[in-house]
Amino acid sequence: MRSFGFAGAAAALAAATTAQAGGFQAPELSVRALGMSNAGAAALTGADALAWNPAAIAGSDREGAAGLSYRRTSLVLTDTGSTLTRPGQAPAPAGGATRLEDAPRDFPAPSLALALPVTDRVAVGLAVTKPFHLRLEYPVPAFVRYDLHRNRIEMTEVRGALAVQAADWLDLGVSLDAQETRAALDAASPNLAPNSPDALQQLTAKGWDFGWGAGAQARFEDLTLALSWRSAIARDLDGRLSLTGLAGPLAAANFDAPAEVGFSTPWALTVAGRWQVTPDLALHAQAQRSGWSRYDRIELAFAGQTAAIVQAYDDTTSVALGAEWRVRDALTVRAGVGFDPTPTPDLMREPGVPDADRTTYALGATFALAPAVDLDLSGAYAAFDNARLNRDLAFYEGTPAASTATIRGDIDREELTLGLALRTRF
Repeated sequence: MRSFGFAGAAAALAAATTAQAGGFQAPELSVRALGMSNAGAAALTGADALAWNPAAIAGSDREGAAGLSYRRTSLVLTDTGSTLTRPGQAPAPAGGATRLEDAPRDFPAPSLALALPVTDRVAVGLAVTKPFHLRLEYPVPAFVRYDLHRNRIEMTEVRGALAVQAADWLDLGVSLDAQETRAALDAASPNLAPNSPDALQQLTAKGWDFGWGAGAQARFEDLTLALSWRSAIARDLDGRLSLTGLAGPLAAANFDAPAEVGFSTPWALTVAGRWQVTPDLALHAQAQRSGWSRYDRIELAFAGQTAAIVQAYDDTTSVALGAEWRVRDALTVRAGVGFDPTPTPDLMREPGVPDADRTTYALGATFALAPAVDLDLSGAYAAFDNARLNRDLAFYEGTPAASTATIRGDIDREELTLGLALRTRF
């Protein structure tokens, strides 16, 4: 007997991957860039910019950077008519808590980077970041439980890069990107008897996947232009999927078995610029196109069964503008604003990925603590547009027990991120 109710949890897993805009991207790759809402991040130079552009370390000194950003998310989901329909019965309210507050857990995002010159024109580098994060814990029971009880997805990227100063005005770089994903996800399945306890679906999965990147930075007097590319990645995670707690005629469908989750995640193309207007003032801009349409479905295989879960995400273009002002030799301040549209389709938005279009406002500063040591501070506030949950789920399809659940609700979300980093030349 089939249960595809775990589609929502599997979708949450796939959404927290390597796309570079919207969804659950963690923008805290560089504390310095975060202070401008990542405007011009691909045009910055130095070890801490390596996660944005592998060309950023060409011709650099020996540099190291260590940072920590801390994000706090406020999320409120309000039920607007979610239902559960059992066989032979009229649709009934889904039940459970109808107002869910602050399900996301706080996110500490460490980052480390190192750049080492090999010759005057060649450098190698290594960057370790957590570019994607997703952790939600809804109360039990809640009106969203048939899509998600809770999840925890952690992704760590290790980027190795080679950069070359191809000409006095042109830097080029390439990277190999290794990404580890670890996930744990729970969701409910309905039993047939009214008012009976729900069954529980649980997935754990992990895996290493690989992609590549390339970038360039070109300098023309007071203008720097940059181009950066990240490849799409085919994901293949191994884990276990279980279904427990089914009772009565459904009891035979309980199982515990190995599972495989497969999907493709988007490419990302970034164009950035930096204009040194005066010796003390620089303006930054960035646009990023993310190929979210590559993420069209999730392939889930377990217990001799397969499911293709349609996602139908849209390609997106995010933009950001920022500025830096050197107040004095030991102090630089910066600010920026960015707009990032969600790739999630309006007619398929789920509580596992409660995303919406966002506008981010950021401030930052750099203090020179010593001739070779800089301290970066940043703060960013993200305001999300109002959006609606719209998720339809089917259970036990093709059997007399076929049941459906609809999740309808309003989303109210905002985020605050603070960051601190040390950069040193040695």
